[in-house]
Amino acid sequence: MRYHLLGRSGLRVSDLCLGTMTFGDDWGWGAAREESMRQFDLFAAAGGNFIDTANGYTNGSSERLIGEFVAGDRDRWVIATKYTASMRPGDPNAGGNQRKSLLQNLHGSLERLGTDHVDLLWVHAWDFRTPIDEMMRALDDVVRQGKVLHVGISDAPAWVVSRANTMAELRGWSPFIGLQVEYSLVERTPERDLLPMARGLDLGVTAWSPLGGGVLSGKYNAPAAAGDARRLDNAMMATLTAPSERNLRIAAAVGRVAGEIGASAPAVALAWLRSRPQVIPIIGARTSAQLEANLASASLVLDAAHVAALDAVSAIELGFPHDFLKKELPLATFHGGTWDQVDDHRAGRAV
Repeated sequence: MRYHLLGRSGLRVSDLCLGTMTFGDDWGWGAAREESMRQFDLFAAAGGNFIDTANGYTNGSSERLIGEFVAGDRDRWVIATKYTASMRPGDPNAGGNQRKSLLQNLHGSLERLGTDHVDLLWVHAWDFRTPIDEMMRALDDVVRQGKVLHVGISDAPAWVVSRANTMAELRGWSPFIGLQVEYSLVERTPERDLLPMARGLDLGVTAWSPLGGGVLSGKYNAPAAAGDARRLDNAMMATLTAPSERNLRIAAAVGRVAGEIGASAPAVALAWLRSRPQVIPIIGARTSAQLEANLASASLVLDAAHVAALDAVSAIELGFPHDFLKKELPLATFHGGTWDQVDDHRAGRAV
């Protein structure tokens, strides 16, 4: 496992991040304690040091199990958790991005994790209600108190993230160093605005559902799956990523590359994701065998031809204004008919 600086920080994290939404069987489909510990030990043996959880994962069991597993060597681990999800249904102030929600949910996470600080606190999702300055000032407060070392944001529009970090920079508050998004070969829409913004602001990117809810493993391409509803293992993910005909074509292309290089389909899909700038896949699994297949991607580097083939089969339209700004007429108008390699790069042309 190699290590990278996470965004504009000195925090070093592993190539892969261990997703622990499956730690605990409270929701009826996760891994029990013993299986969760086996997965944790596999990740540690591979050199991983970056763990992703959230206050609400498996009703808090995920954090409790992580706290137990890291207890003997807490400082070796980069623990990232999230707030925003409510732990008390019916209480209007128990969730969201606001200060009261932040404090009560962070304190609950610290208690479950058995630690006095988390290395990275994610805003789990933009709530469309809390003023951005309230959110950023409250996050800065918990950083200054030493309860949180760094902050990031997940599942939010690009304009919210860019405005928040600009505000933090101007006011001397702690900025976001990371962005968490759904990103995979079957979900490339973050390439329109979120990922260019991350590059511009020097944000590290962690990608959830990097196998498209299991679609990229190829299991829905098997003949036995053709006649059923192709129900995803995780009922929650079924509402987010469906095995459409487009997605099945992409999964088939992943399978072809895997066959050519003697690797598993999950390893190929994750290796493609790791080839993107600043992107760290969050790998989660129900079983140790699944996790081992995912961990194999850490040593897999796809050649340019295979990356290009996967790019082509999964390509999306960027839409306005991106496609418009790459056309000959605007570019010629902007630059008076002159051209250079910087323009070729920005227009998406081969240099």
